[in-house]
Amino acid sequence: MIQAYPKKHMFAAISIGAALTLLLLISPSSKVNANKTSVPLVLDTIESVTIPPETVQATNEQTSSAPLTEQEHWDTFTVNSGDTLSHLFAQAGFNDKTMYQVLGKGNKNKELTRIYPGEKIAFSSDEATLKKVKLIRSPLESYVFSANESGDYVGEKITREPEVHTAYAEGTIDSSLFLAGQKAGLSQTQIMELANIFGWDIDFVLDIRSGDQFSLVYEELFLDGEKYKNGRILAASFTNQKRKLDAVLYEQADGISNYYTPEGNSMRKAFLRTPVDFARISSHFNLKRKHPILHKIRAHKGTDYAASRGTPIKASGDGKVIHAGRKGGYGKTVIIQHGQKFTTLYAHMSKFARGVRTGKRVKQGQVIGYVGSTGLASGPHLHYEFRVNGVHKNPVRVKLPHAKPIPQQELNAFREKTSIYLAQLATFQDSYRLAAND
Repeated sequence: MIQAYPKKHMFAAISIGAALTLLLLISPSSKVNANKTSVPLVLDTIESVTIPPETVQATNEQTSSAPLTEQEHWDTFTVNSGDTLSHLFAQAGFNDKTMYQVLGKGNKNKELTRIYPGEKIAFSSDEATLKKVKLIRSPLESYVFSANESGDYVGEKITREPEVHTAYAEGTIDSSLFLAGQKAGLSQTQIMELANIFGWDIDFVLDIRSGDQFSLVYEELFLDGEKYKNGRILAASFTNQKRKLDAVLYEQADGISNYYTPEGNSMRKAFLRTPVDFARISSHFNLKRKHPILHKIRAHKGTDYAASRGTPIKASGDGKVIHAGRKGGYGKTVIIQHGQKFTTLYAHMSKFARGVRTGKRVKQGQVIGYVGSTGLASGPHLHYEFRVNGVHKNPVRVKLPHAKPIPQQELNAFREKTSIYLAQLATFQDSYRLAAND
């Protein structure tokens, strides 16, 4: 393993809120070959990129990277589901009168009125007098409300910047992407992100083969010398059936970050290839299929994805919901119109996602419902249809239109910034190949 040397630059964590629902099961089962290392980076030409944390106004907001005074004694409580601010103050030995004093007139310290399970709230007191209240939203963000001489509590926002190390991992798939990713030291979230980056070009249900390879350069975030979490994937490569794909992260002038090919084309397409993560195809597009319940020849004008009941279903592209309700044998169904030419249909749902109804607009990747077996269904699965000008197409094989590439006026900036990550990725790949040959 290559010795790691950290390199600092700005970062804000991107929350990811999905877990893998099923493993990718691809034929032979032998030992998965994968490697992971932390590597030195000399990136003096990289510009720092700051994505500020969620904007929350404090009475007197400040930024500081220094920890709170160590001499202070704090009684800390974790916010559990159903907890109220009044209950947490009572746990610390303070009544509602004190709570309202901290909140201030007009709830000026309104951050305390928005607490969520998993966060922590701490109290520092001098005998029976409450001196400070600290709301810890995450290891990177907290708020401290301190009593001044007049007895009012003034809010201060504390933010910390993690130290960024750059790491490299690679693996060879022998049984599944999930197992190879785990062997390479990647988290489930990172494996999901890697699949999402290449998911428009690779069908991770059908296309994965033994011998496929991946490699990536990504961030590791450290606080006080200890690893806090993994950060963004900066550049990645995936070889699928001898077809090599490369992707690199780039933030455009408008602040939106996406993955692109080295030439500046978007890795995203106008549509996702599959609307359910890592599900198993149980029935293909087949115009002469025998219906499993009706027991007669009935064209199957879509693809069925078998998955556990409740598995999230995602909109395959931006569009407008033109139907959200029951539709005969389809059961609970959502139909989305994408521009003038395309429509997609999602059937047999157990329920719709909150806010999804006829007339609402949805974004690509947004959860619109959950796998079920409503209508004429023999078991829980998603029936997915893709139509072009009203004509059914095979969702697995239809050629998907691309999203917009890097604007011409940004190409030079794109090449300058991304060439560093791509060069690092290539260097590490070559180093491992040489080491393997030795």
